[in-house]
This record gives sequence, C-alpha cells and structure tokens, in this order.
Amino acid sequence: MKRKQMEENIYLFIPNLIGYARVIFAIISFWYMPTNPAVAGICYVLSGGLDAFDGLAARKFNQGTCYGAVLDMVTDRCSTLCLILVLGYFYPSWLFVFQLLVALDITSHWVQMYSSLIQGESSHKVTDLSANPIMRLYYTRPVLFTFCSGNELFFASLYLAHFSSGFIVPLPFGYEVGCWVLLAIICFPISFLKQVVSVVQMVVAFKNIAALDVVERAKQTRDHS
Repeated sequence: MKRKQMEENIYLFIPNLIGYARVIFAIISFWYMPTNPAVAGICYVLSGGLDAFDGLAARKFNQGTCYGAVLDMVTDRCSTLCLILVLGYFYPSWLFVFQLLVALDITSHWVQMYSSLIQGESSHKVTDLSANPIMRLYYTRPVLFTFCSGNELFFASLYLAHFSSGFIVPLPFGYEVGCWVLLAIICFPISFLKQVVSVVQMVVAFKNIAALDVVERAKQTRDHS
C-alpha cells in the first residue's frame, strides 16, 4: 500500500503568514492615516519592517515561493501608493504630481514584472546580464535598500509634516526648520532619482517585450514559410 503523500500548504508557509500580518498592519494604517498619525505610523512601520523578516524566513525554512514574492510586492506597492493618495488629499495643489507618481509606480512595476515573466524570470528584481546597466546597479541589495528607504522616508516625512513640523533643528546663519521638513528636503533627491529609475525600468521593460515580439513574429514567419 502506497503512503499518501501530503501536499504542502503554500498558504501557511511561515514567510506567507508574515506577509498576511503585513497586510493587516497596512490596512490598519490606511484607516488611521487621515486622522491619527501615531497609530498609522506605528502600523505602517510594522508592516514595512516585517518585509525583512519574511525574506529571512523564506531563506531559513526554504519556503520561497512565487505566491510569497507576489504577495510581498503587492503589499509594498499598495502601502506606498495609499500613502501617496493621502498626500494628494493633504496637499491638493500637488495632486497632479502625486497622480503621476502613482501612475508611474504601477506602470513601471507591472510592465517589468510582465517582462520578467515572459522571459522566464522568477522575480521582477532579476535582470538579464544584457539589460540596462542602470537597472543592474539599481537591483543590487545596497542600492535598492537605499533608494527604497529614502523614497519611503520622503513620503513619510511629508505625511508627518502635515500634522506637525516636528522639533526645531537649528541651521547655519540663524535659520531653523522642523525636523520632518528637513528630512523631506534631505530625502527628496533620493526619491527623485528613484522616479527616474522607474522611468528607465519602464522603458527597458517595454523594449524587452517588443524584442520578444520581434523574435516571436520571426519564428511564426519561418513556421509558415
């Protein structure tokens, strides 16, 4: 009698359970974002902080899955985009800019993911060696962490500055500025460069898709000749 082999339950893998916790904390933060920066901030940080632990758990327990990778990416994107939507509400004169940032973020990541999938890659963070050098550098761990952290800090500081300028930081020549405003100023160049990289990522992904179309059409032509 053959022993019945039990199937693995991907949904209950440890990194995916951490991913569900991230989603819950993110949703709580969305609810409190317009009115309670303390609760929203704590839950947002917890959701983002757990991002490091799901990756560690995936490697430690050999439970890395496509399901988990997509859950992780979608949670990251939704968290940032919902924060940007609130910023558009807080700063209505800059609403059009925030709309463009949302559109760019969705488009660049979706197109890059699609491009990676049709090329047989398992993650949108995996780039071919012949790809754009900017993208190869961007997806190295130190650079990616710096850009993502700086971008998040820029949006978070704008969010907090809406409620309070924070403690006053003295500057040279007798100037002074609130800490949240200062943090936004410091992180702005990083956030701006990340948007530039997103444009590059989008263009490269579209070019890769078009190149695959050319190959596929050439193959179809040979098959019909």
